[in-house]
Amino acid sequence: MVKARVQIMPKSGVLDPQGKAIAHALASLGFSGVGEVRQGKVIDLELSETDPGKAKRAVEAMCEKLLANTLIESYRIEVQG
Repeated sequence: MVKARVQIMPKSGVLDPQGKAIAHALASLGFSGVGEVRQGKVIDLELSETDPGKAKRAVEAMCEKLLANTLIESYRIEVQG
């Protein structure tokens, strides 16, 4: 069994309204000195595949087809197994 973690973030230059809302909320709570905030998502997967290389290729296909909107998001995959 192989475990994979996918980190998905908005590409630079893409508006991130959730990140802006977080930055505004932090400032209103008195947290000064916070610069740009970007919000992303993390997806953890357990795969029955035992070969880490094959697992990473499968997760890349998942990202391209479903998990990430590759027009506006980038992703990074970490495979453990």
